[in-house]
Amino acid sequence: MQKQYPEYHAHLQQLIGQLGKQIPGTMSAFAEMHREAVAEGVLSARVKELMALAISIAVRCDGCISYHVHDALRAAATREEIQEAVGVAVLMGGGPAVVYGAEALEAVDQFEAQAASAGGR
Repeated sequence: MQKQYPEYHAHLQQLIGQLGKQIPGTMSAFAEMHREAVAEGVLSARVKELMALAISIAVRCDGCISYHVHDALRAAATREEIQEAVGVAVLMGGGPAVVYGAEALEAVDQFEAQAASAGGR
């Protein structure tokens, strides 16, 4: 069954919002760590999102792939850059990363189609 990544991303945002109400201290701290980790610095936010995507693929996290494909595209990562990040993930994650990498590229297609129908990224 094909996962619909834009819808999955929205669903995860809702679930994580609920989790934030249930454990606000932990989730607030995690959100701050996330903001700091992907903020512009010596490495750009785009590069950091590509790194996070490669790790998401290597550790086989569907939700993480959805979030980091979305955020990499938002940070102006190109399809070619994402494809290279998938290649690094395959290097580090082996055969299972091939499957998750293919799914990440499917997510790119879906998020790009969504952005095109909405008139931009």
